[in-house]
Amino acid sequence: MKILKLIIKNETVFCVSFVLAVLSSLAVHPDSQYLAYPDYRTIVLLFCLMIIVAGFQSLGLFTLLGHFLLRGVGSVKGLSTVMIILCFFSSMVITNDVTLITFVPFTILVYRMSGQADRLLKLVVLETIAANLGSMATPIGNPQNLYLYSVSGLGAAEFMKAVLPYAGLAFLMLMAAALCQRDEPLLDVVVKEKTERKKGELFNRSLPFFILLILCLLVVFRMLPYQPVFVCVLAVVMIVNRKLFWSVDYFLLLTFLCFFIFIGNVKRIPEISSLLLSAVQGRELLTGIIASQVISNVPAAILLSGFSENFSALITGVNLGGLGTLIASLASLISFKFFAREYPQGKGKFMKEFTFWNLVFLLVLTLEAVVLSL
Repeated sequence: MKILKLIIKNETVFCVSFVLAVLSSLAVHPDSQYLAYPDYRTIVLLFCLMIIVAGFQSLGLFTLLGHFLLRGVGSVKGLSTVMIILCFFSSMVITNDVTLITFVPFTILVYRMSGQADRLLKLVVLETIAANLGSMATPIGNPQNLYLYSVSGLGAAEFMKAVLPYAGLAFLMLMAAALCQRDEPLLDVVVKEKTERKKGELFNRSLPFFILLILCLLVVFRMLPYQPVFVCVLAVVMIVNRKLFWSVDYFLLLTFLCFFIFIGNVKRIPEISSLLLSAVQGRELLTGIIASQVISNVPAAILLSGFSENFSALITGVNLGGLGTLIASLASLISFKFFAREYPQGKGKFMKEFTFWNLVFLLVLTLEAVVLSL
């Protein structure tokens, strides 16, 4: 019972998707068509990318990158700017949630060491926005992009057109927010990573994961089939570090699977299917933003994709929909948990600051989307 309560508390989205899958299966009894519901390519790619990033993380590469970029930073403004840039661009490759898991604790540590803990709240919020909006710029930056790019058949140019105008404006807004703050000297802080590994050893241990990442990118851009790459990833991880299998978010994969079952069943119920089609088609941007506020943008992407063919607008909608409420992007919960753990008395302040900045970014980027759609 305790395990069940813990799963319900920590994996709420999965639990909702599971209930929806079960309820829909009562209306459409399981049959051979169920096997055609899942997008196996997306599920396999998600698994592979998660385990590859976990491999890099186990070697400390991302923290080393952060330490390297912070060398020579002499002011609070400079420190904030570097951390936001780091979150924005790293999320394009290692995903928004891994970026926040890596750099939010690092930020808290550095700010405490530098005597600037009182300036931390705004930076953590901006880092969260940076990770969520930076990740929208690539097909592998977040799960919803990976899924929608996989099932849509969009070319690279079409995908970039759907995301880069918003990622570009978001970056300019983030830089303005970082630079338009009072500046003061940064106290001496040691940011060099102590490591016993030599550079050559670190490169050798990282090389297999870089090769696997390249193979996965070739799958993303439809240059290789996913099956042999999946086998390669399994084989390499078994040889290099089989503990990495425990680092995969299997609940996220199961959430995808449950939503695939739910959507597949709903499509076979004519009344509900026609209702959802009429509600979504022509309103992909708006429905993507609104649905994300309630069920978060990954489930929203999976759900709405079953009832629209305008994937460009849907990609824009669910990515912008990651702004707004705390659950609009589940990656945002990572920042909240880290901050609340260190400053439990500051939860209310975090929510106010988070909501304010998210609404500002959401309003401006939505207006940009409306203008560009005219």
